[in-house]
Order: sequence, then C-alpha cells, then structure tokens
Amino acid sequence: MTGRRPPHGPQAPRKPSTELIDHPYRPPGGFESPQPAVYKASTVFFPDTTALRNRQWKDKSGYTYGLHGTPTTFTLEERIATLEGGTDCLLVGSGLAAIALVNASLLKGGDEVLLPANVYGPSRELAEHELAQWGITHRLYDPMDVAAFEAMLSPATKLVWVEAPGSVTMEFPDLAGLLRTCRARGITTALDNTWGAGLAFCGFDLDGQGLGADIVMQALTKYPSGGGDVLMGSLVTRDRALHLRLKMTHMRLGLHVAGNDTELVLRSLPTLPLRYAEQDRSARVLAQWLAARPEVAEVRHPALPGAPGHAQWASLCTQAAGLFSITFAAGITPARGRAFVDALRRFRIGYSWGGPVSLAVPYELKPRAGLPQGGHLVRLAIGLEDTEDLRADLEQALAVLAG
Repeated sequence: MTGRRPPHGPQAPRKPSTELIDHPYRPPGGFESPQPAVYKASTVFFPDTTALRNRQWKDKSGYTYGLHGTPTTFTLEERIATLEGGTDCLLVGSGLAAIALVNASLLKGGDEVLLPANVYGPSRELAEHELAQWGITHRLYDPMDVAAFEAMLSPATKLVWVEAPGSVTMEFPDLAGLLRTCRARGITTALDNTWGAGLAFCGFDLDGQGLGADIVMQALTKYPSGGGDVLMGSLVTRDRALHLRLKMTHMRLGLHVAGNDTELVLRSLPTLPLRYAEQDRSARVLAQWLAARPEVAEVRHPALPGAPGHAQWASLCTQAAGLFSITFAAGITPARGRAFVDALRRFRIGYSWGGPVSLAVPYELKPRAGLPQGGHLVRLAIGLEDTEDLRADLEQALAVLAG
C-alpha cells in the first residue's frame, strides 16, 4: 500500500522495534525532481525465491546486491557512456582503480603492456611493481614517434595505454596513428581521456570512421566531479564482450562506488560543458600571457602554436582542458621554481585538477622522451576564479622568482 499507512485491523499490534524496521507505509510514486534519487544498499530485497534465482544484474535488468549496482549507479554509468560516445560503462573508486582493473582483467603472466613515456606516474608504478610480480612486463614508448612505437610491438604485446596529452609534460600525441597501428595488429588499446573529459574529442571515433580506442578511461575525480571532493573512475566500451570481461573482473574484485559520491558526480554533470569551456578560456589567456614573460622559457599547452603536439591537437580538437605546464628560463634553479610556487596566493599547492580552485605543483623530471635533458617545471591547473585575479597572482609570484 502506498500513500498512507493502512490500519492494523484485527492483527496484534507489533512492537516498536519491529514497526520501525518493517513499517507498512510506502510513499506514492511519480515524484520527479532535477536530480536523480540516491539509493544506498548492500542488501536488496526479492519478492520470492524465483526472483532470487532468476534475477540478472549483468545487463542492468534487475538488482541483486548493492555491489552490483543501484538505480543511482546505473544512471551515472549510462550518462558517462553517452558522454564518452560508448555503450557500456563501469564505475570504480578512482581513476587509478580503473587503470588497475583494465590491467588485471586483460593481462596475464608472460604478457606485455606498453605505456607512453609521459604516462600518469602511478600507472607506471603499478606496472613496475604489481604487474611485474605477476609476471607481466612493460615498456615505455615515445608517444610522439609512431614509427618507433610500431617497431616496439611484439607478439607479447597485449595491451597499449595511450594518454592525450601527457598529464605533466603535456605532449599531445598522434592518437590516430598510434591507435591505427594497434588495430592493424589486433592489440587492445585503452585511452586515458581524463584531460579530454569526453568533450575535447571522442575517444572511440577520431576520424569519423570509427577509429578509436577499445576502452576509454576517465578519472571522474577531475572535471565530471568538478568539486575537488570526490574520487571516482570510469571505463567505457563499445564492445559488449569486452565490457562483460571487465565487468566480471570488477565483480570478482568487489569494486564499487558509494551512493553519495555517485550523487555528487550526477549533480555536477549538467554544468560540465560550461565549466570545461570557461577553464579552457581562462587557461589559454594565462598561458599566452606567461609565454611572453622573460622568466618563462616554455609554456606547454597543446592549444598554443609551437607546443609539443600542437598540430595533432589542432587536427582533432577545438577545446582543451584548463591545464598546462611552464618551464623557467636558464639559470632559474629548481629551488627558485619552488619559491615561485610557494609565493602563489590564489593558486593552492595540491594534486589533481578540474575543480573550482586553481592549483600549482612543481616537478623535477628525469631525462626521457620529449624532455631529453630532464628538467624542472610547474604544472598549473586553472580553476574558476577570475582570470585577472589569477594573472595578478602569477605576476607577484614571478616578481618573487626574479628577486
């Protein structure tokens, strides 16, 4: 019965402890509001044992246990799949967890995974430690050299990760060239599309002919969350068999996301295009201003002419994330670079990006592809503060650097 509580009638009154748990009232249906409802559960009730035996969760036709999904998580999965241009989505507790799930599901002892040399650091560390312990080897490739990449592929290569751009040094690779090479060899590819956020380009269709990655991963922690207060990751596919393979590993590892975290991402999604566009605009203004400063040797922002991979970015994108890195003029030591970061007042020091607060992090890099001499740089993540206020903050910090 819904709408109001039925009378007890002749049955004996129940004790308060029972009544408070097994109350007969059910609210009326038909309630709608801007945000989806938040369902939180471990146990899911079945009307009878037939339903218990027959209900399926793999195709989202029903609910069996909170770990396998709720209306709230199913809703977010469907919206992220649409955002990325895919058909199926899995949610996990962080972007790194999404990377780990792909590796655990698709690789076994004796296999090899290739990672770009500018890969997200924790992904490389996962390969160096856990994957190595499981007998899975890895190699780093130069993402800016497709020919050299093709020469590295071997019969043991079962998975290739691509990232556009590199999350610290910001080189934008020839994604189409890399993915086309892997497709010709039948090698599964996974794209970290956190920077693109599903908006800058479609990871499943780079050329209008369906050339793209097999798996598109995103750290929803960043732009989809938008608040700097949620950790979550997603994996989107277009191939049903590949999705089910990932989904079964997801189930066996006991991965899930919390209802309240899911709610926060759902609440932020409608403003994602607006926030992404504004942070892109503000970042380009600041990047161009910094490029003219004598203290700055290079601004590594894919949308700026002359930046590493700018031509590849321009051939694929019209938008860019509000993220870029700067290197300093000769003679400015890493210690002085850190002093510049310490002098910032509106920019806060902290990892991640995509939230409302602008962030700065200094890095000291070992020599590698794209930065053969190594060096130190500062990565700036532009938030939603007024652009002129951020410029003034950078200017006063540069004065400290010069001093």
